[in-house]
Amino acid sequence: MPNICLVENADDGISRLAADLREIGIGFEVCSEADNFSELCDAAEIDAVIIDVGTVSRQCALRVLEKARHLKKPSVLSLPKDFAEDYDYSLNPDELILSPSTSMELGLRVKQAIYRVSGPSGENVLKINELAIDLERYEVTLSGRKIALTYKEFQLLALLASNPGRVYTRDALLSQLWGYDYLGGTRTVDVHIRRLRSKIEDSDKIYLETIWNVGYRFIVS
Repeated sequence: MPNICLVENADDGISRLAADLREIGIGFEVCSEADNFSELCDAAEIDAVIIDVGTVSRQCALRVLEKARHLKKPSVLSLPKDFAEDYDYSLNPDELILSPSTSMELGLRVKQAIYRVSGPSGENVLKINELAIDLERYEVTLSGRKIALTYKEFQLLALLASNPGRVYTRDALLSQLWGYDYLGGTRTVDVHIRRLRSKIEDSDKIYLETIWNVGYRFIVS
């Protein structure tokens, strides 16, 4: 179960959100508007943050959301139904829930936010920044979004990512993934690398580095 930072100012001590989290067995730490959210995240293993915008100011919500994005912590806004018409879309959390809600829906929203930001987890999952490679299910997600790869593209990515920094020649990749008797030539490797890059990279994040006249390696930055 995840551990949550619950940002709220509850006058009666026990809020509806806190009660719902306890009901579904999700651990949490309460952070009031006056508390330092970043210090709490550093001191505890926080997996996500829930902000009750019915009890904290817009400025507080903005500060916490900005810090959560910087720390790559998934965020959920709990918005009272009476506030819906005046909702500020610039807050832009990972998940939004109208309150009061059921404890089951709250749990699903929290887990969806965590998956959207962090992707899958487990012993057979390679996680590199926002990229997650599930070696058991043959699935790849980027910032929680599934990436459609062919079987060979997945094999190529999994091999390189499992050995970050190691340089593979085109011949080595061809023989390991396509077999010695493959007649397509090393150009096939270049084509698959190019397709992979188009699916998992952008101008801000590079995973596959070309070693000129040699081959490729997976880099972690």
